[in-house]
Amino acid sequence: MILKASQIRKSYGQLPILRGVDLSVEKGEIVSIVGASGAGKSTLLHIIGTLDRPDEGLLTINGVDIRHLSEKKLSMFRNEHIGFVFQFHHLLPEFTALENVCIPAFIGGVGKKEAEVRALELLDRLGVKHRAHHKPAEMSGGEQQRVSVARALVNNPSLVLADEPSGNLDSENAASLHKLFFELRDSLKQTFIIVTHNEELADISDRTVHMKDGEIL
Repeated sequence: MILKASQIRKSYGQLPILRGVDLSVEKGEIVSIVGASGAGKSTLLHIIGTLDRPDEGLLTINGVDIRHLSEKKLSMFRNEHIGFVFQFHHLLPEFTALENVCIPAFIGGVGKKEAEVRALELLDRLGVKHRAHHKPAEMSGGEQQRVSVARALVNNPSLVLADEPSGNLDSENAASLHKLFFELRDSLKQTFIIVTHNEELADISDRTVHMKDGEIL
């Protein structure tokens, strides 16, 4: 089991956002999390991604109990084990596609040559190798999102978390991105947790988790 979250609670001030969430995910599974705005989906994803800490509850990723990691160790763990794909790709505009993809590897201490070989393999697999030396402004939205997926995968993470990954794409590019997730799961045994409003993506996922008012239904 890649992920086990148990009785996760989170409040901001007096406002409870998560009210005792339990979620387990197996390796190679694609799980979609759906629900209305304000249901707590993104907050849960941020906690699973170790970008935020729960007020209460147990969270283990790859058998590691996240509660006992210092901020420095947590940051290192996140870079090694978790990849992120956001609705707005968050590519750094002053860097090329290749440089953007390499950044997590550099942070992890991988040498320049090794990182670039891995990054180019991923860009090729994702169909955007011809954009390796282009900056984000020179690419389409769909191409930028594929580069951001390559960046998420460069350290071969245990878990890829995607927050509305196709929310900013037209229907053709969205369908292409969704197909890509399944190809990556099949070829790289990658695990995905995806927060989405896209019903088509939710329908083809291995499992769909419905959230309402900070709880899983």
